[in-house]
Amino acid sequence: MKRLIIFSLLCLFCISCTIQNNSLQSPNGKITVEYYAEKGFYVTYRDGQEKVKMMSLPEIGLKISETNDGFKLIGSTLVTSVVDDYEMLTGKRKHCHNEANECTYQFENAKGLQVDLVFRVYNDGIAFRYHLPETQEAVEVLDEYTSFAFTAGIKRWTQKFTVGYEGFYWPNTDGIADNEGRDWSFPALFQPSDSIFVLLTEANILRDNTGAYLTNAADSSIYKIKLSDERLICQSGWHSPWRVAIMGTLADIVESTLVTDVSESCKIQDTQWIKPGLVSWIYWAYNHGSKDYQIVKKYIDFAADFDLPYMLIDWEWDAMENGGNLDDAMKYCKEKNVTPLIWYNSSTAWCNPTPLYRLNTSEAREKEFKWLKEIGIQGVKIDFFGGDSIATMNYYIDLLEDAAKHKLLINFHGAAIPRGWQRTYPNLMSVEAVYGAEWYNNKSTLTDNAAWHNCTLPFTRNVIGPMDYTPCTFTDSQHPHITTDAHELALLVTFESALQHLADRPEGYKQQPIEVQNFIKYLPVAWEDTKLLSGYPAESVVIARKSNDAWYVSGLNGTENTKSIHVNLEFIKEPIQFVQFFSDTIEEKHMKIENLSSDDKELDIECQPRGGFVIWVKLEK
Repeated sequence: MKRLIIFSLLCLFCISCTIQNNSLQSPNGKITVEYYAEKGFYVTYRDGQEKVKMMSLPEIGLKISETNDGFKLIGSTLVTSVVDDYEMLTGKRKHCHNEANECTYQFENAKGLQVDLVFRVYNDGIAFRYHLPETQEAVEVLDEYTSFAFTAGIKRWTQKFTVGYEGFYWPNTDGIADNEGRDWSFPALFQPSDSIFVLLTEANILRDNTGAYLTNAADSSIYKIKLSDERLICQSGWHSPWRVAIMGTLADIVESTLVTDVSESCKIQDTQWIKPGLVSWIYWAYNHGSKDYQIVKKYIDFAADFDLPYMLIDWEWDAMENGGNLDDAMKYCKEKNVTPLIWYNSSTAWCNPTPLYRLNTSEAREKEFKWLKEIGIQGVKIDFFGGDSIATMNYYIDLLEDAAKHKLLINFHGAAIPRGWQRTYPNLMSVEAVYGAEWYNNKSTLTDNAAWHNCTLPFTRNVIGPMDYTPCTFTDSQHPHITTDAHELALLVTFESALQHLADRPEGYKQQPIEVQNFIKYLPVAWEDTKLLSGYPAESVVIARKSNDAWYVSGLNGTENTKSIHVNLEFIKEPIQFVQFFSDTIEEKHMKIENLSSDDKELDIECQPRGGFVIWVKLEK
């Protein structure tokens, strides 16, 4: 009879290991992973003089068929240093650097089957994954036992699992959202102490691997990995995705690049053609795609008027009418010096909007991508994916690799969360996987929840990668928004996305003061550095981002009350040319615009309910 086995934690240190006192520390000494025979792994964080328990790992292992005995630890490697030092074309930071201490634990069963557990402790978290050595034959994995246990009653922000990752990160202390299930999407944020947090996610899904999510169905404080596919054939040399826990203060969480640190290095040799930028976007205002040529022209004009590099030709472009077709739209883009992007249906999930079935085979992609480059398209937005299965993950990778051959940018919409592919395939510019502004079209829910939701995303979803929220709307869609104009403007800085789609109708931007229009025209979307200045999930957030010769500081009030937010600009050491300040007024949605003295480094800003602000600090060249 086949027996399904778990790596036993009780045998993990049954032989002499090379780690002194059975512990592994981060290079900076703040994070420690310790093993106790009765309780498993314990992860602690040194907050000043205090040692804070972050979580434990009561179970680690894989459920494997075709075996009849358990695994035993047969050895472990010496602790080695791992240094990640690389540059990103997009994202929260250009130059990324992180260090870790790594140890590999080697397990074997009576038949000689070996599986390794590779464990790293970074300065801002831990990461571990399973590895099938090159000398082993293929095995069948039916489940993963990895579990993260937290102290009962601590605060957490978790999103109920759906294949589109479009939901709210509800604050809770009991691990229960409703009576419909206890499955949760990555990432998930936990607060083990007053000032220290943990963000769980996964990274670096390679070909023939499945995505995963979390379940706490058995115990509300224990979050177990649940594989999206129930059966995984692992060939010789197989690696699982990294299980990642980012740790530290909220600033450590927000500023972390751990997801890309553990991901594969860039596989694209020539990256000069990869250009991030703002995009004019047609769908939000009209709740429709690009079937109407006259409306398409309107958004091409908007991109030209605001010097936006891109305009997205959305769904139903293959049925464009009312005075023109796609050929006419391409000619008009060329005339206006606007680079078009174009939408596709992935044709793997619900398949109503067209065009359909143009990217589902390598032959079809080669034909379509070659044609797109010939007519002047620079990138594709691909929508309506069907989850995190092995087949879907392979499809994502196929799309990224084939698009790169033709120098096409990629935006995945209606898709799974980013898991580090933006480093491996830097033509991945953005991913939706967020309850974003387009939901003003579909339901009234976002109207009353947008402000606190917007103040939660920087600490959760946007930590792990680019987020196509489609921000900054001054007018209303099918359902109104009640955030202030300054709040909406601040979203352009608060939310990171290498293709930042401007969701509002053109007149919504053109009716703004010239200072606001200029701010949008010159706004970058890829950053040299990112700093969290203050904030707390669902309440407020202040983020500073640097690009070339400017700092952009954005703030959001997520509450229903007037809120005073203190901002300290002492971190800006460069000489300042001018400071422009966009803030709330007591009049509904109007903005106050003023120039500040370069000596004003300590600011107390009065934000209206659901309000916000932006500070544009231009540096001397």
